[in-house]
Amino acid sequence: MSVSKTEETEPRATSRTWMGLAVLALPTLLVALDMNVLFLALPRLTAELGADSVEQLWITDAYGFMVAGLVITMGTLGDRIGRRKLLLTGAVAFAIASLASAYAPNPTVLIAARTVLGIAGATVMPSTLALITNMFRDAQERGKAIAVWATCNFTGAALGPVVGGILLDHFWWGSVFLMALPIMVVVLIAGPLLLPEFRPPQAGKLDLTSVLLSMLAILPVVYGIKTLATGNGTATVSVVAILVGLVFAIVFVRRQLHLDNPLLDLRLFTRRSFALVVLALALAGIVMAGVGLLVTQFLQSVLGYSPLTSALWFAPMGLAVAVGTMVTPAFTKSLKPSVAIAGGLAVSTIGAAVLIVVNSTWGPVPVVIGIAILAVGTGPLFTIGTGLVVGSVPPERAGSAAAMSETANFLGGALGLALLGTIGAAVYQHRMAGVVPDGVPEAAADAARETVAGATSVAASLPTDQATELLRQAHSAFTSGLNTAGVVSTVIFALFTVLAAVFFRRAGGEES
Repeated sequence: MSVSKTEETEPRATSRTWMGLAVLALPTLLVALDMNVLFLALPRLTAELGADSVEQLWITDAYGFMVAGLVITMGTLGDRIGRRKLLLTGAVAFAIASLASAYAPNPTVLIAARTVLGIAGATVMPSTLALITNMFRDAQERGKAIAVWATCNFTGAALGPVVGGILLDHFWWGSVFLMALPIMVVVLIAGPLLLPEFRPPQAGKLDLTSVLLSMLAILPVVYGIKTLATGNGTATVSVVAILVGLVFAIVFVRRQLHLDNPLLDLRLFTRRSFALVVLALALAGIVMAGVGLLVTQFLQSVLGYSPLTSALWFAPMGLAVAVGTMVTPAFTKSLKPSVAIAGGLAVSTIGAAVLIVVNSTWGPVPVVIGIAILAVGTGPLFTIGTGLVVGSVPPERAGSAAAMSETANFLGGALGLALLGTIGAAVYQHRMAGVVPDGVPEAAADAARETVAGATSVAASLPTDQATELLRQAHSAFTSGLNTAGVVSTVIFALFTVLAAVFFRRAGGEES
């Protein structure tokens, strides 16, 4: 699959172009950080605002729901009205919504502000990536620029809890939102000076029916997956929501295939290399999100670390993603894309395999080593794969292609929380059956069989020897769940290593 002209015929980037990349990196990092920055702030803001369990769910999820539901629309809208214009408009909205979030007087205002933040975030994600394809015409330079973008995007999501923990250690919970203000001010001042505008001369109209169908397809699926993973709802409601979303997805697909100017060009999936990369991005999202969830719980619930300490131990995962994405351009000088991607996934397989053998008596080092190796191996996929997706379409459709890349990874992350989170919970519950001592009230016993926190609460009322044994069993049961998730992750990465090595070349992926 050819994605660019030869290096000799394309103009080289100027210093102004690279300065423009620095401007694009700032909102990319910020939007990614905001996905998980409330991870540690939620208990404190919940106590101060008096949010109930349902309000807590929407405070954390409103942002992600809106990003997921609108990223396709916003990517295409940027192709229609101009990518710089959409980015700067989103920057204004993001700054205002961040200020409103920081000083929200009650949960309702915070949920509304987080919703607007999600809408604004959806404008930023595809706009930044699409602008990079316009600014960097040389293939080698574009690869380096996409590596910077991928580093900010994927590392930012992993480091969100770390940044939130550090801010909370010094300031109040609203500080996690205020960091957006100086960043967006820089974007609004420097953007018009350093970023080019791109709008196709014959941009078509936005199909509002397709916009509505895309949201009706994505939002119920994301909601159903998240509620299954967190237990914030009945399984029946979650499954119905997923099925409803899938029905609308079918209608959406049929409409796109019959439109001359679709919201999302699904015909791209007839290209095997394109379909393979999008699937790989989704699978990587499954593993990264699911493993991240279980490892942070392992650090807190099993090893007993504070949220801040757990976040710092978790930081190597984000840093490893940064290393993997930034060194990828150097590897591509001597390695073909299929070799780089397959080799990286093989490294990730090794990291996932480390999680199979970790236990609670070894401390945090083995599990941190495992997630770092796993994360660094995804670098070539995130960098080269994103470049292949965006480079597979003409420049006027780059925003739509960028939205496909973002949607694949986001939906993969949501599915990872449900899949690996549910597997870990199922193993824990199976191992804890019959472990709780007799005489414990049924409600408390059920809680102990559900979570480590429940077992810890029950242990506080038991004699020392029984309490010690119950906690030992609970920690062992949770670790077994993490080990099982490691098995699943290893299988996923191993299978896709083979797919990337064998089928990517047949699909023409060498011609990048």
